Amino acid sequence: MKRAIQFGAGNIGRGFIGAVLSEAGYHVVFADVNQQIIDRINEDGAYTVHIMDVESRDIRITNISAVNSGSDAIVDEIVRAEMITTAVGLRILPYIAPAIAKGIAARRAAGVESPLNIVACENGIRATSQLKAEVYKHLAAEDAEWAAAHVGFADCSVDRIVPPVRSENPIDVVVENFYEWNVEEKSFVGGAPHIAGMNLADNLLAYIERKLFTLNTGHAITAYLGRMKGLKTIDESIADAEIFAVVKAAMQQSGEALVRKFGFDHDAHFKYIDKIIGRFKNPYLKDDVARVGREPLRKLSSTDRLVKPMMTAREYGLPCDKLLLGIGAALHFNNPEDPQSVQMQQMIAEKGLTAAITEITSIPAGDPVIGEIEAAYAEVEKFVR
Repeated sequence: MKRAIQFGAGNIGRGFIGAVLSEAGYHVVFADVNQQIIDRINEDGAYTVHIMDVESRDIRITNISAVNSGSDAIVDEIVRAEMITTAVGLRILPYIAPAIAKGIAARRAAGVESPLNIVACENGIRATSQLKAEVYKHLAAEDAEWAAAHVGFADCSVDRIVPPVRSENPIDVVVENFYEWNVEEKSFVGGAPHIAGMNLADNLLAYIERKLFTLNTGHAITAYLGRMKGLKTIDESIADAEIFAVVKAAMQQSGEALVRKFGFDHDAHFKYIDKIIGRFKNPYLKDDVARVGREPLRKLSSTDRLVKPMMTAREYGLPCDKLLLGIGAALHFNNPEDPQSVQMQQMIAEKGLTAAITEITSIPAGDPVIGEIEAAYAEVEKFVR
């Protein structure tokens, strides 16, 4: 039987990637450090994905097991696997890389000739390439040479909203109906597997930035404006007329930039924007704005969902005032329970807004857009209740 290892047994790992692989006939081994989740997966051998949407239904996921990703057992599992996927967060990738490297070395030592393909399913541009670089740091020269022929690292774009809804069974998970998993076909070793629910893509960057500039941009701006208005969830926030107007206009501004950059069909892309906004309105998900807005320093970085679409629009001479409002709202994000939010507010207080913007966004000091962000920071304060 085909075996896949899913690093990360959280909501995305169980509710999206692990579920797709299980439904495709893989035995899915969840690798995590949460021993309670590991034990429950091994005890039950199954869990339920609750799809909460206009039409709700349940999917029972079976043929699963779990191991501690810090144990020797993970190396044995890598020797036996055809695929490795991750859903751990970009900052955790360097921590799982040593185990993957050990597994690759063990495959070579055991004489395993069948290909192993690795796909990091993270919210980030070319996350798998980032993981590959970390893995190769831990490979001896002979193992690295062997891996080049036997191990594929395929970048991907993933899209599914999986809020942290507590279920009676701690390994059950709630998800929306919509999802996309686009994977770069040319990066597989030994030919790409054909998995229902996984789309093999040629121009992956277009898919990555379409998702980043649309879902991620709109989701984040909805969360930051909602937080400023004292609203709790994404569906409450997007129902607010003022927020809806800014979010839709910001997504259209990023959309115009995408159409220019990748040659997308204009009408089709704007219909895609409407579809994404419709997902934000899903009343069943109750997605918390504090969760969606967390880690603002990452989300305000030059390659992420706010600054990159704004700068891309500017490159093409397109309007970006609503994207700037989104950046201004993100800079206001103040959540004492989020370390990055605390750090950001300290930076603004200690260094001043101008210096903080330069440091956070990596936009060069003196660039006129710094002043525009400052103006947006002030303008967006009208949303405060």
